[in-house]
Amino acid sequence: MEGKEEDVKLGANKFSERQPLGTSAQTKDYREPPPAPLFEAGELKSWSFWRAGIAEFIATFLFLYVTILTVMGFKKNPNKCATVGIQGIAWAFGGAIFVLVYSTAGISGGHINPAVTLGLFLARKLSLTRAIFYIIAQVLGAAAGAGVVKGFAPALYQGQGGGANGIAPGFNIGQGLGAEIIGTFVLVYTVFSATDAKRSARDSHVPILAPLPIGFAVFLVHLATIPITGTGINPARSLGAAMVFNTSAAWHNHWVFWVGPFIGAAIAALYHQVVIRAIPFKSSN
Repeated sequence: MEGKEEDVKLGANKFSERQPLGTSAQTKDYREPPPAPLFEAGELKSWSFWRAGIAEFIATFLFLYVTILTVMGFKKNPNKCATVGIQGIAWAFGGAIFVLVYSTAGISGGHINPAVTLGLFLARKLSLTRAIFYIIAQVLGAAAGAGVVKGFAPALYQGQGGGANGIAPGFNIGQGLGAEIIGTFVLVYTVFSATDAKRSARDSHVPILAPLPIGFAVFLVHLATIPITGTGINPARSLGAAMVFNTSAAWHNHWVFWVGPFIGAAIAALYHQVVIRAIPFKSSN
């Protein structure tokens, strides 16, 4: 997501509007923008850098606020048929990501997730400085969002698990880790595909629609993995809820919700950059 406008500018007018998709359009190469520097000192003096971090904080705060409240509403009612159900929870997570990515993409890239930030960093879409700053902002925003929910109803929050992730009974650590890896791969691969600069330059509608498939990816992954891990795929979401809930259950196997998403994000970045875009091979020619 980061640097999308620059990528589109570099690739503007490379393809005719009448160019058939999936055919000869792919025979014309797109000049890749230079990779982001590992450390860019000038960023620290730029208001856009700090503004982007604030946007990530606010977006992650709102994400946790909406989604954890939804989970609490589901759990407090003994009659689950009278609640939104698992489908409603999945819609809350996916819909929140759709809205927040749409709102912040032009400011920070709309990551709202350390796994997304890591994947884009590994693809050299943003500097290490910005990646670290984003992750810190995301974690703080997540903790603040969960904290506000707890402030509304402390007893309910503590009594209903606080929205913290955990491996469900009947599943082992390996299965939970696998679910987090695959789920995060789906999300980060969708992010790369939906924001691909070459595709955006060729298909003018792609940048407008980008938040939609990203939100749907989150929705689908939640449908699949809520019964297994409660669905992390976002280390900031998992850590923020665990910090505020702060019980032994919240921290049990918590590492799964960092290691799994980071592995999934790294695989997605590798797959997109090496297999789909073949960037290392282009660079060597």
